[in-house]
Amino acid sequence: MAQETERKFLVAGDFIPYATAAIPIAQGYLCTDPERTVRVRRAGDRAYLTIKSAPDERGWSRYEFEQPIPVDDAQELLSMCVGHRIEKVRHLVPGGDGHTWEVDVFSGANAGLTVAEIELQDADEPLTLPPWVGREVTGDAHYYNSALSTRPYTEWA
Repeated sequence: MAQETERKFLVAGDFIPYATAAIPIAQGYLCTDPERTVRVRRAGDRAYLTIKSAPDERGWSRYEFEQPIPVDDAQELLSMCVGHRIEKVRHLVPGGDGHTWEVDVFSGANAGLTVAEIELQDADEPLTLPPWVGREVTGDAHYYNSALSTRPYTEWA
């Protein structure tokens, strides 16, 4: 199982001029237990089933198992998910350091929230922040997508 290391930030500026792609995403959770999540995601014309462990003590790294699944199966599984469906558009923004930022603009029950994530090779890797990146929220459980499915941003922001 792969180890995922990522950091998450609120967006505080205009990233759109730098985006190279925009992918509509619908996702839901079959399990939102604090020790593990099971997610179904449709991203454009692809779909995935993902299992993630609880994050480490810093909230940066966790184990992730992800498998592609047929889109029709994803649609059926999305109808079985608990809580609110996560609706967002993911913008891909190349970083100057060879990484790609994933900027999620949420809609629906999480409208008004825009979050930028970057996946790193390891937790100690140096990171250069673009000027449109704001406050870091890595490890803040309020901003986990699984938490947003059960307690949407519009309820606590």
